[in-house]
Amino acid sequence: MNEEHKPISLARVRTVSLAERCSKFTLELVGRPWERGQSFSEFLGRLPRILAGTDFTEVAKAIAEASRRKRMVVLGMGAHPIKVGLSPIIIDLMERGVLSGVAMTGAGIIHDAELAIAGRTSEDVAAALADGSFGMSRETADLLNRAISRQRQTERGLGSLVGQALLESGAPHLSRSILATGARIGTPVTVHVALGADIIHLHPSVDPGATGEASHLDFRILARLVALLEEGVYLNLGSAVFLPEVFLKALALVRNLGYRVERFTTVNMDFQRHYRPRVNVVERPVLKGGKGYELIGHHEIMVPLLAAAVIELLG
Repeated sequence: MNEEHKPISLARVRTVSLAERCSKFTLELVGRPWERGQSFSEFLGRLPRILAGTDFTEVAKAIAEASRRKRMVVLGMGAHPIKVGLSPIIIDLMERGVLSGVAMTGAGIIHDAELAIAGRTSEDVAAALADGSFGMSRETADLLNRAISRQRQTERGLGSLVGQALLESGAPHLSRSILATGARIGTPVTVHVALGADIIHLHPSVDPGATGEASHLDFRILARLVALLEEGVYLNLGSAVFLPEVFLKALALVRNLGYRVERFTTVNMDFQRHYRPRVNVVERPVLKGGKGYELIGHHEIMVPLLAAAVIELLG
């Protein structure tokens, strides 16, 4: 047999002691089983102290500490969290003063308003698209486009306009509206629109000029919150492209204007990893300091868990 074809010998393999070898996991990091009747704080303390178990705890602590020290905690969100029943959780954090502001996509105002008006939202797109009825809900477009058209008289941001309109409407489910809550308690809710992307843009009542002006004003309001984000927290919840881009531009703007925004925490929460939230939320913004996290899991489970952990830490 040719030498190069022979099996290599193991006789001269060098070994090391397990006691001296560097190990990334030890028994001190293991999770502990749940015991019936224990508190939620005890549950948190029993999580494995490694990977996402550590990240989840650190994110909860960062939010609680920022809230305790009156630093900014800003939530950027797509519409999906509303459609999976998280509005009461988010509203509770607003009313407790944990959230300093909420930024949402244009779709957010549609689902938020429909829940307030009718207690239902999220139409069956596949079924309605075939006959041309998709997006043609009369009450939704009438209320939202009428509210936005008032921008020319009031010079208010889009979120404020819609929130105030919902309060004035006397809709039966206002307690479930993030926008109405923001208008009622004075927490900024900004709305960031891509014209043509939302169903209310299909209706003759749409005012594209007012929509653009109101949304741009909301961008500047969000930038003000970002300018004060030092030692605070920014969370991106379920927006795969649009809000990560808006957040990055707001951060670029305020740094250009001389605001120091370096040491803060960023968090992306979604049920799968996406490129843009990872680079525009988790990585690039904290290159000068701070730390970014990704918490992967379904919103309807992860957000209530995180909110409960923050409330427990705040005592």
